[in-house]
Amino acid sequence: MSSVHPELKKKTLDKDLGKLVSVEEATIFLSRGLVGPGIALAFLALVAIIASIYVFGEPRAVIIVAAAALGAYMALNIGANDVANNVGPAVGSRALTMGGALVIAAVFESAGALIAGGDVVSTISKSIIDPTAIAEPDIFIWAMMAALVSSALWVNLATWIGAPVSTTHSVVGGVMGAGIAAAGFSAVNWPTMASIAASWVVSPVLGGVIAALFLAFIKINIIYKEDKIAAARRWVPILVAIMAGAFAAYLATKGLKKIIRLDWVYVTAIGIGFFAITWLISHPLIRRQSEGLENRNQSLRLLFRLPLIFSACLLSFAHGANDVANAVGPLAAIVHTAGIGTVAAKVVIPLWVMVIGALGISFGLLLFGPKLIRMVGQQITKLNPMRAYCVALSAAITVIIASWLGLPVSSTHIAVGAVFGVGFFREWYTSRSSRRREYVKSAAAKRDSFKDKPTSADSTLQDPGIAKEDWSKRRLVRRAHFTTIVAAWVITVPAAAILAGLVFTVLNAFG
Repeated sequence: MSSVHPELKKKTLDKDLGKLVSVEEATIFLSRGLVGPGIALAFLALVAIIASIYVFGEPRAVIIVAAAALGAYMALNIGANDVANNVGPAVGSRALTMGGALVIAAVFESAGALIAGGDVVSTISKSIIDPTAIAEPDIFIWAMMAALVSSALWVNLATWIGAPVSTTHSVVGGVMGAGIAAAGFSAVNWPTMASIAASWVVSPVLGGVIAALFLAFIKINIIYKEDKIAAARRWVPILVAIMAGAFAAYLATKGLKKIIRLDWVYVTAIGIGFFAITWLISHPLIRRQSEGLENRNQSLRLLFRLPLIFSACLLSFAHGANDVANAVGPLAAIVHTAGIGTVAAKVVIPLWVMVIGALGISFGLLLFGPKLIRMVGQQITKLNPMRAYCVALSAAITVIIASWLGLPVSSTHIAVGAVFGVGFFREWYTSRSSRRREYVKSAAAKRDSFKDKPTSADSTLQDPGIAKEDWSKRRLVRRAHFTTIVAAWVITVPAAAILAGLVFTVLNAFG
């Protein structure tokens, strides 16, 4: 008799439908070949059509339509490059899938831009150029167009080579270069530029140090304790409450300026209030969640996963509220100048311009974001939920500290610097920590007694025979990525400035 074998292969149609319902698979498909760029070009064309309908009959309507397309192009590049910093650590630690991260980031970036995006933006981009230096409307329009083109092209190039750069610094460089080409070096506010240059060092170093300190605290007080679960029940609620308080203060300071402006007394009160409420809520939840968990690192990662997802949401919201101006600030300046015929130091961003920025960031993220998300979350150093949590918390706290000190900082530099800080701290701790060596020896002794293999994902615990001199040779940060990213940071402002000067010269000659 012939036996009946079950059908093991799925039908082709079922496989195709299964791929289409997955956001992650669909995004990977869109990023292949020319499909992604084709959709991006269609989006730019749609923006131009909508803008032409909106400004039909107005003075310099053609210029406004061209500027709208350029603003959309800049927003696409912000989504492709800058947003990776908010969700990359969560993806790298496997707290979120790529598809989940893309959906969360797109929704919260757009919400932040539309709900809390700044309604007033400096047309000279944070006083980089003296407003009186470019009083001629036509020259000012060409300068802002050149700033948009140069900054967008530079961010596009950085995304292509896999370097997360500051879009804020790109816009600053573009405005500076165009201003120099239009009015000379005397038009530049050099003290402001010096403070921005200082932020190249302050942002990543401060972010890295804070992230390393939190990781050291977690290792000493939780990971390398005999009873990890008891330690986690004590400290994880406090760490989660610190995150809640920090993000509450962060959003009150940076993300909600359009809705309400608060001084530092109220911001501090909000942070302390959220800290207390979150601790009261999370303490019993963590205790309930930790019941029945094994006394190992894998169990600890479960406790950090949900807070990490919330941090990705909040970082995306705050980023959309703040950095949408990088895409639409120069565009709003062009719209105002072209329509009114005068150059203003500050302008109100029209709603349709803000929508272009919000949608452009979301489209750029969905079409081209996975490349930089993988770079930040997976390729610089290995992250788990505890390490990724330290990165996210460092981003919020660093921005608050910088705001108190009046330092202009980059969210990109802070987040990526925090990732580097976590990786370099792990290298140092692996080679020098006596506490860790004792923990490894104790774990090895227990395994020998039970004749069992290690369950921890820590590679050094899987091989307890590694000598101290071998630990010191371990490299947990990819140096090639480090040098590429730092080099891109250093040349962002001058590269965007030079490119903007060239573009302005061409536009002004043929305009």
